[in-house]
Amino acid sequence: RFGGGTWLVPPMALGNIFKHNPSHAIELARKYGQCTGRQARKCGLNWVLGPVCDINNNPNNPVINLRAWGEEPATVSTLTNEFRKGLELEGILSCAKHFPGHGDTCIDSHLNLPILEHDLTRLNEHELVPFRAAIDSGIDSIMTGHLLLKNLDPNNPATLSKTILTELLRNKLGFEGLIVTDSLIMQAISKRYGGDQTAVMAFAAGADLILMPENAQGAINAICNALKSGQIPMERLENALTRKNIALSKIAFSKSINKNNIYCEIVDKEDKELSKELIFSSIKVQNKNKIKFNSSGLNLIRVDGVLPCSVLTKSSPSLSLPSSIGYKNLLCHNQGVSPWQNDSSSPLAIDKLGKGPIFLQLFLRGNPFLGTQHQTEPWVKAIQQLQKLKRLAGLVVYGSHYQWEKFCTVLESEVPAAYCPGQMPEAQYEVLSRLLSLPEKQMMQVNLLYKEFTD
Repeated sequence: RFGGGTWLVPPMALGNIFKHNPSHAIELARKYGQCTGRQARKCGLNWVLGPVCDINNNPNNPVINLRAWGEEPATVSTLTNEFRKGLELEGILSCAKHFPGHGDTCIDSHLNLPILEHDLTRLNEHELVPFRAAIDSGIDSIMTGHLLLKNLDPNNPATLSKTILTELLRNKLGFEGLIVTDSLIMQAISKRYGGDQTAVMAFAAGADLILMPENAQGAINAICNALKSGQIPMERLENALTRKNIALSKIAFSKSINKNNIYCEIVDKEDKELSKELIFSSIKVQNKNKIKFNSSGLNLIRVDGVLPCSVLTKSSPSLSLPSSIGYKNLLCHNQGVSPWQNDSSSPLAIDKLGKGPIFLQLFLRGNPFLGTQHQTEPWVKAIQQLQKLKRLAGLVVYGSHYQWEKFCTVLESEVPAAYCPGQMPEAQYEVLSRLLSLPEKQMMQVNLLYKEFTD
């Protein structure tokens, strides 16, 4: 939400590190929380709406996906608690989300309402495990998920359900901290329950804080009227205010905010070192330094969009490094000319792409508001097509390990390839400097370009 902070790899990267090196992942998760908390504090913030405690056990989840800390209850519980500890060390309040668990959905709640069949037995064994761990460890707040759990409350999504927020979260799980709604302008809510009364329903259900109603003043007036009329007992407001004051009392104010609004550098040396360590620890590479100079080569980059594109500028390593060894850049995105043709076995319109080797760089991850676009693109078939024609110079996947694992099932062992969960310029540079074969003089020139970009 704030420009200028450190761009860290997504949390799922730590979940994958945890599989083979748990102690390192635990250390990194705590540092991740400290970095986030420290930079929030420098911005004047005292509350971070994280960690995500959803378990991403559905690879097709379009909205949680790499934002989750893992795919197993124990992994998510352990790493999110370390992240929370990191925030706490910096005097910042934490928030577990999205209760009671958004990980097993295939619908983005920004766009529509996910409906789940899970009963309480299933939730207790799986989705609720990280939230229980968060409550036991002292999480400051919990954010609701815009989810309809038919077997708990067939009529109301969790955000508007007294059964879920008060009876389950408060009474059964014993959570005494703040409950905050997810944004009420998300279409899972606004399409069906829009208007000022949505805020009243959420407050009556047990939410203490209302996030982003469609009309803030209208929501305030509606809640006030509900309190005055007795529709909502005044005790509900008093309890919410008490919880807010308790949360604020936990913060060491001398440390928690930049009170004098004095300019300071958001990113320090420690943050930069953490970013690099996370990238180094999560990169996978096969066949280093195998992609050589070729003046007829094509650098085909797939991105979500270019208006603007957060991962690409004209100086980005994903553009500048391949072009330094002769590869011409071509962007593939949903607002440009389609690279596809109507042939399921050979989906790339190869005649449009010249006659030389093709280096694929695919920026693929679940992103809010984009639905399942990246999952429907036929890149597996395209890779097979290029390999059959002996034209696949190399492959890099930035983001989704789910997509990378699919590609690995068809990728030939001699093809230079790499995976990195991070999509930031630093990740691009580290991956490409390992795959491309550059003369020393060219490498020095590229380093200078990159340094100019990062400064």
